Parts: sequence; structure tokens; C-alpha cells
Amino acid sequence: MAHDELSFPADALSAPTGAEEALRAARRSDGEPPRVLVLGATGYLGGRLVPRLLNGGYRVRVLSRSAQRIAALPWADDVEVVEGDAADADAMARATSGVDVLYHLVHSMTSGRGFAETDRAIAENVARRSADHGVSRIVYLGGLHPDGVELSPHLASRTEVGEILLASGVPTLVLQAGVVIGSGSASFEMVRHLTDVLPYMPAPRWVRNRIQPIAVRDVLYYLLAAARVDPELSRAVDIGGPDVLRYGQMMNGYAVEAGLRQRGIAALPVLTPRLASHWVGLVTPVPRQIAQPLVESLQHPCVMADHAIDEIIPPPPDGLTGYRESVRLALGRIEIDQVETSWVDATVSRAPSDPLPSDPEWAGRTVFTDRRTRRTTADRDAVWSVITQIGGANGWYSASALWALRGWLDRIVGGVGLQRGRRTRSRVVAGDAIDVWRVEAVDPGRLLRLRAEMWTPGSAWLELGIEDASDGVAYWQRAVFFPRGLAGRLYWLAMLPFHGLIFSGMVSRIVSTAEKTAAEGGAADCGTADGG
Repeated sequence: MAHDELSFPADALSAPTGAEEALRAARRSDGEPPRVLVLGATGYLGGRLVPRLLNGGYRVRVLSRSAQRIAALPWADDVEVVEGDAADADAMARATSGVDVLYHLVHSMTSGRGFAETDRAIAENVARRSADHGVSRIVYLGGLHPDGVELSPHLASRTEVGEILLASGVPTLVLQAGVVIGSGSASFEMVRHLTDVLPYMPAPRWVRNRIQPIAVRDVLYYLLAAARVDPELSRAVDIGGPDVLRYGQMMNGYAVEAGLRQRGIAALPVLTPRLASHWVGLVTPVPRQIAQPLVESLQHPCVMADHAIDEIIPPPPDGLTGYRESVRLALGRIEIDQVETSWVDATVSRAPSDPLPSDPEWAGRTVFTDRRTRRTTADRDAVWSVITQIGGANGWYSASALWALRGWLDRIVGGVGLQRGRRTRSRVVAGDAIDVWRVEAVDPGRLLRLRAEMWTPGSAWLELGIEDASDGVAYWQRAVFFPRGLAGRLYWLAMLPFHGLIFSGMVSRIVSTAEKTAAEGGAADCGTADGG
């Protein structure tokens, strides 16, 4: 069924909506629309693919470890949710029952240990349960890579996952893509910030390697079309855009589209992938743990070995998107605050037994809090508008230097830091990243709860809320910290003087900004633009 409420660009250069005749669902022999299972529905590509599958007439099921995270998404009411882990046999059995097409878009994008074992276990579980339950087609997005060379750990893992799925007995199409360019993609953010920040860049030798980037809209086109390929087809194929560039050319292509001068780039043999990932982690919003696999994947030329994909899926009617056009579209999306999904949507895992700051008496845990309240003449809507714009370019309304210092220290130890920013400037949903925080709960007009993803010797939350007062409303703010051992207690004591500056300033500035906004008649609304 088509979904009128899903807002997609309408011009010829826009990303596919899924409603195009060549991409719409082909009815099953019983007349019913196919059922699709998406693994990784809250990720960068999965979050864009799901609404387009719905728009194309598919029945969509998603497997997620957090039903609450799915519930916060605009298409949540239109999908069936199975809660569980992709590595769990029972969860996968429930998820694959009655499924026609399975999209495997789950990847471990960190440099920590054990990711290959995790991805292997998930792939084996997916392969086994898909075969058991008669899934007709598996579609997997792998990585473009050269043959006959030693691959980076992450590229090798992706290749292994593709091979496991191909050996499942279920017809599988493995789409092997290189650098994906689109608003919010980690690869694009790396290019963007390196170019924006550095007028001259000492770089590893891989900046001379030839790579074939692909626009996110073209990846979505191939993913949608993959559900309709020959039912017997089972193989891996390369996909890429029309341009083959060196990484340095990609940076300078971005510079042209962003109105910047061409950047000088020097290839240095001493910069290993590990050193380069530290450098990228400090200069860009992409933390070292994610930058390292991205950097490692660029050590070898990554160009399509052939164009066999054209015989399986014809190119988009208007042709593939060139690199500079994809950059231009991505920048347009960022400019008008319409980034559909982002690499920061990936969540940091938390054990289900971890307490929440709303738990009664915090389940007997040692807890430190800092709570402040201020009445205001502004109405609830004005205060909420200010709360939802916190972080990112707007900052934290107080002690900018202290926030910047804390973010910088977090980056030094390999954390996410303040540079991660936020996906949009004015809207928040559960699961969104805001600088060093993750949105854990949103009750519009009443509560925004953020959980810290920066390094701390314990667990930390920041809550911003609005409550009724005798003569209107009051803004309240609470920091909650569960210390871990002696280090956690000493950390809280050391931070107390800074809390006095930061949190009191936040309360004053948020209230004053809300009152000013109310007096001026509210903030301006954002528009829409072409997808990128």
C-alpha cells in the first residue's frame, strides 16, 4: 500500500520512493503482497529502506532489540515488530516465519574485539532460520573489495558473511558497495569534516588509491530492485557510481561543492591505519572505533571488477548519480535540516539489567543527583521548543568552553565527543544521538531524557522537563549519576564545582531563551528539500 504521509522528493533527481513501477512489490501467487523482514531497520540504510518498502506495497517486519526504539520512528505503526537479537535462534525463528524476502543490513562497525565472531554467528543464524522457514530471497549489503589481497578485518568479515549467506541454500544476492555518499553517512562525514577543517592534509598513502563511491539513493535503488530479481539467482555482484576517483579527489570534489579552496594533500608512508584513525577521530565527528574500519577499508583500490549488475538490475532510469551531484544533494539536505538517517543512529548497547533514573529508589543503588527548577512566564510549547534544540550547533546554553573541554577529553580516550552533533537541529526521538548523549526517552512537552555515551566511571543521565506550576509552568533539570567503585565517587566530587557553573547556567539560559521565543512569537519552521 502507498503511504501518503511519507514525504519523498518528487523531482527526477530524487531518491527512489519505492512507488516506481519497477520497484513496487510483485504480488505472490496467492495474490498477497510479499512479506519482507529487515534486519538493521534502525541503521543508516535500514531506516531509509523501510519506508520505501512500505511505499512499494510490501508488508514489512523488523527485528529489533528495542521495540521502544522502533516505536519512536515515523513508520512504526505500519510495520510488524519482533523484539529480539539477530544472533538468537528463537528470535530469528519468529522473525523469519512466513517471510518472502530478508534484508540483512546488520554490521558491526567498531574496531573492538570479537566483531567478526558476532557477525559470523548472526550470519549463520540468519542462513539456518531462512532455510528452515522457506525464505525465498536474501539480500545482503557487503563491501566492495579487490581480489587476491589481504583484506582489512572488517572487509574480510563482510566477505565471509556474504559467503555464509550464499551457502545457505536460499537464493541470495550480495550487493558489494564501496564508499556510500549521502547526508549522514559516516564516509561522507569523514570526507566533509576533513576537508572543512584542514586547509592542508598530511594523509596516509591510501589517498592515492582509486575508489568508486556510490550515492545513497543508488544503493536504495539497488536494494529495492533486489527483491524482484530472478528467483533462482544467487551470487555476489559489485555496485558503484559512475565516477572512479582517488580519495584526495573526493576531498577536493567536496571542497568545490562546499565553496572551499582546493586542499593540499601529502601522502605520508608513516601514517598507519591505526594512527590515521586516531587523527580522523580527533578532526571529525566519527570516533576512532568507527573511523578505523573505514580507514582500513581504503588501504586497497576498491573499483567494480565488472558490470554484471547491469544484466541483473538495469541502472536507474535517469542514470547513476555522479560523485559531485551526490555531495551537492547531501549538503542540501544538511542545510535545510532534513537528514533522513545518520550513522549516529547506531546505538550503544546497554544491558537490560541496567537501572534507569526513573526506577523507584534506583533499586537500592548509590546515586548522585543535581536537580534545579525555575518558574517561567513562557508557555509549555516555548520551553519545549528550546529543550528540543539543545546540543549540536545550538550548544548547551552555558559554559561552552567547559562543554568543549569535556568533549575533547572524551575524544582523546576514543569516545564520541561533542563533534558528533545531532541528526536534525529541532526534532528529537528516542534513539537519536545528541553530541555525547543518546536520547533515551521523549514525552513531548514534558520530558527529554538523555543517557551519556561519553566515558565516565559509572552511568549518567541528564533529564530536562516541564511541570505545572501555580502560575504557569516550571522548567526542571536533573543530572543523575550511578558511580562505579571509588573512581566513580571521586569523579562526581571532582565535577561538583563545574556542575555549579554548567547546570545553573543551563537553567537560566533555557528559561530566558524560552521567554524570548514566546515574546517573539515562536521559532521559524524548517522546510523540505530534495533527498540526498
